[in-house]
Amino acid sequence: MKTILVTGGCGYIGSHTLVDLIQNGFEVISVDNHSRSTGELLDGVEAITGVRVKNYKADLCNMEAVKAIFSENKIDGIIHFAAYKSVDESVKEPLIYFQNNLTSLVNLLECTKLFDVPYFVFSSSCSVYGDVEKMPVTEDTVLTEPKSPYGRTKKIGEEIISDFAKTSATKFILLRYFNPVGAHPSGVIGEIPYGAPSNLVPVIMQCAIGAIPVLNVYGHEYNTRDGSCIRDFIHVCDIATAHTLALKKMFDSSVTDNYTIYNLGTGNGVTVLEAISAFEKVTGVKVNYQLTAPREGDVVAIYANNDKAKKDLAWEPVYNINDMMRTAWKWQGVLKGLVK
Repeated sequence: MKTILVTGGCGYIGSHTLVDLIQNGFEVISVDNHSRSTGELLDGVEAITGVRVKNYKADLCNMEAVKAIFSENKIDGIIHFAAYKSVDESVKEPLIYFQNNLTSLVNLLECTKLFDVPYFVFSSSCSVYGDVEKMPVTEDTVLTEPKSPYGRTKKIGEEIISDFAKTSATKFILLRYFNPVGAHPSGVIGEIPYGAPSNLVPVIMQCAIGAIPVLNVYGHEYNTRDGSCIRDFIHVCDIATAHTLALKKMFDSSVTDNYTIYNLGTGNGVTVLEAISAFEKVTGVKVNYQLTAPREGDVVAIYANNDKAKKDLAWEPVYNINDMMRTAWKWQGVLKGLVK
């Protein structure tokens, strides 16, 4: 049984990926310092899988703490999620984003060399594309300037891995997520926002339960179908599955290049207003929203061409926008009991 170290395993995408890995026969270890998470999602992972995942409450920016984890365990592969991810916060506090997101990555890469870890999957983002003119974006689309320090950390992270891969024995797969939403169909795990939520779907949920009075739709005069931004919303379970498939591909020795990038999106652009409408349709709950000025750090429109992931990883998104909203709403009912 192969042992996979999942960084940020107590987080949103990390916890769903733990479930998918366990259900596909992998042994998993988590490292998460709970700076942007809590341990509740590991309880949910156990409820779904029957497996209690060990978590190291360690700071990945502390190299000695990271080395200790690798010394204690034989790690066959790494999935690196752990990072700060708020666009708004990164604009206000860019230095903490560069310090946390890049130092943690460099420390992990150093450990792949010190401890001969053969496989590494990196959590990247569609934010590396910036504002692009031609849609959908492919993995070969020329990257423009990121719109936020968060996006810049992901772009720099990809560049660090690209340079390191040229002299490393480790194989790397980089997965560029578009907009992860939804929750596990069981309703047992989902997204727990850190502080005030800034991503669209958690804000919709908070508005729907009356926790916030109004949802701001940032920008309503863009050159899009209805004037609002366009995003490619992808269910978190579809993203989790892609990580398992990426590891399986590497373990099956069918990866020849040691640095490969894949887009993870549905391939369909959905406007912010269309997403709100989908939520209202599947739940019967109206959302109080208002149209406001554009927000710094946001791109106007972006959605994926996912042909490469479909072909190489045999990956196929199975959840649509209605499923995403339905599962997120089911999780919201659970979340009310977790967050006081």
